[in-house]
Amino acid sequence: MEEKETASGPDAAGAADVRAPAEPEGAEQPSLAGIPAQPVGVAAAPPSHGPTPAGRRRRLRLGSVLRRRRPFLAEDRVDPESAPADGAADPAVAAVAVASPVLTGFLLAVGVALAIGVVSVLRTNGQLIVWIAAALFIALGLDPLVRRVESWGAPRWVGVLTAALGLAAVAGAFVALLVPTVIEQSTQLVQDLPAIIDGVMRAEWFVQLDEEFHLQEAVRAQTERLAADGVAITDLFGGLLGLGQTVLNAVFSVLVVVVLTLYFLSSLPHMKYWAYRLAPCSRRPRIEALSEQITSSVGHYVMGQSFVAALNGAVAFTALAIAGAPFAVLLAAIAAFMAFIPLVGAAIGGTLLTLVSLLTSWQTAAVFAAIYFVYLQIEAYVISPRVMARAVSVPAAVAVIAVIAGGALLGVLGALMAIPLAAALLLLVREVFIPRQDAR
Repeated sequence: MEEKETASGPDAAGAADVRAPAEPEGAEQPSLAGIPAQPVGVAAAPPSHGPTPAGRRRRLRLGSVLRRRRPFLAEDRVDPESAPADGAADPAVAAVAVASPVLTGFLLAVGVALAIGVVSVLRTNGQLIVWIAAALFIALGLDPLVRRVESWGAPRWVGVLTAALGLAAVAGAFVALLVPTVIEQSTQLVQDLPAIIDGVMRAEWFVQLDEEFHLQEAVRAQTERLAADGVAITDLFGGLLGLGQTVLNAVFSVLVVVVLTLYFLSSLPHMKYWAYRLAPCSRRPRIEALSEQITSSVGHYVMGQSFVAALNGAVAFTALAIAGAPFAVLLAAIAAFMAFIPLVGAAIGGTLLTLVSLLTSWQTAAVFAAIYFVYLQIEAYVISPRVMARAVSVPAAVAVIAVIAGGALLGVLGALMAIPLAAALLLLVREVFIPRQDAR
């Protein structure tokens, strides 16, 4: 009885320790089937029927990663070691896998709708888009002048006012000096046209062609048919009315472009600032640097091309005056306008002026062609490279293709904008696309 009372008393724990095998504190028991034994004296954790807190945290991290990244990439596959112990599918993976086709289809539908909307806007508001593009192009061309005035310490509005006054002075000088002369010489050309045609028809080379192909009879028959056709006469008067409407539309378009140019020129820094804010913050400095380089190249290109065109017109006038060709001012204005079209414009203008000079005499045409086309070689190899050195650098083949494509899409304006746009695309390819490909 005394032994039982002693065993059941407060010293029972000590008795249990005496009966247990004597092993040191913290020693490990032999492991069974590779399962590590608990240290002696350390209480074993109760069996758990769910994931441990560490496992739950790991699953939460995995779900957040999968929600942020695309599940179909190779690096997003779940590591078997980090998968849940019970083999159940992760809800985050299932949700992303189900939502991915729906999201892709939605984005495709939005892209198609945007493309259709852009095409519809271009069809219905094509003239407005052309006005905006022309005004923005001219504003970028005048921006270097405004920046030069700003570099002298003047505010931007002073630079804008200076550019506007300079543009108005050039336009006023053009109207005051060239327009009356052009109108006078155009009227004289219309009056002298019958005599010019009669002289051509009496020329020896035309007589030989007429004897072989009967050109005069064909022209006379066509004239009599048109005179007897009332519909043709109505179309002629309709064409004259349409010509007047075209002139009015051209004047209105010029006024709209001038107003838009002044607005764009005055608010160009703010437009750039808000455009850069649309870019991600991490990429904003890079995008800003590329955009500034593109806009600066466009501005220098417009200024350089204007200088080359003015010089071309002056040389054409000098060559026509030396050759003794009539309508020198009118033809020189045509040459200057054609010289704005890069690469091919000056050659086309020179050919046209040579043909017009040929109506006077072949000696006049030969003298003009010799002077003008020699200048074109100097312009192509000496003047243009020096003037355009700070503007654009485009391979010749790319430039020709760009000018043809731009002229086919937007006419003269498209041909003018073609080379700066091609230079911008080449810059983006060189600075953005190629480095990304090299980094792969």
